[in-house]
Amino acid sequence: MPAQRHARRIVHSLHGETMGTTWSARVVAPADMPLHHLQSGIQQCLDRVDDQMSTYKPHSALSRFNTAPAGTWHALPQACFTVLTHALRLASDTGGAYDPTVGPLVNLWGFGPAARPDGTPSDSAIAEALERVGWWKVKLDAANEMAYQPGGSYVDLSSVAKGYAVDLAGTWLDGADIPSWLIEVGGELKGKGMKPDGSPWLIAIEHPDASGQHGRVVSLSGRAIATSGDYRRSYRSGEQTCSHHIDPRSGKPVRHAVASVSILAAQAMIADPLGTSMTVMGPEHGLAYARERDLAVLFLLHGEHGFEERMSPAFAEAMRA
Repeated sequence: MPAQRHARRIVHSLHGETMGTTWSARVVAPADMPLHHLQSGIQQCLDRVDDQMSTYKPHSALSRFNTAPAGTWHALPQACFTVLTHALRLASDTGGAYDPTVGPLVNLWGFGPAARPDGTPSDSAIAEALERVGWWKVKLDAANEMAYQPGGSYVDLSSVAKGYAVDLAGTWLDGADIPSWLIEVGGELKGKGMKPDGSPWLIAIEHPDASGQHGRVVSLSGRAIATSGDYRRSYRSGEQTCSHHIDPRSGKPVRHAVASVSILAAQAMIADPLGTSMTVMGPEHGLAYARERDLAVLFLLHGEHGFEERMSPAFAEAMRA
């Protein structure tokens, strides 16, 4: 009997801070298992991503690339190169609706490391920033994991780095023989396995009006979810609400009816930047893109009588799974 009690597994909760936000994890492990090893292991995974890809840290690998002279090649750490490669592929596939070189525009509109401007940027300032934007300008050398700085390119991986960090922490937990877990970093989540009672990890999609209400409930046992919404980061300047979702093609915040977008995918690195992509594309183009690629996408739109749902066939199927 004592041996059976020793083997009993429960859900432990861990949490911490990284990347300017918070993280949490729920892990299924023996009731008497010391947790400091799991806590430090997850923290180290997340901080490694932040140390490589932060635009707020001047000595990160990404910051050094962003300030490098024109016409130079730079070796990147494996994680940073992996994330940049994925980001550039998605930029190509979305026709620039998603673009990791959008950094100059993000900074211009007050959502980067620099101080927020007193008003909205002028057309000339936007045009000047757009001259530095263009995912195709950044070349990659896959064999040597190097990236080419054409001059003035400022890569911002904030829309994909948290998702990659979630995947990385999950892989670390797998290596630590944790059979079931749920990890969240800054709102990006991924789950694996079942809880001790055999039930899946269930997550209620956050409502985009900061009311505390929740929408649909989805299972995350074996997949990730990312939700992107203007309610997370925006500000008002005069009569205009400025969203942190900048359209890299126009240089301005998106101004359509999208309240939030939720993406289900096998990996958080896939789901994370797709939320940004869908928000910039809007519901018509975004859902067409999702249907063509069998992506699980849920839009919540501002309607005349409240929020309206629109989802891709793959998301509807995922809800039934």
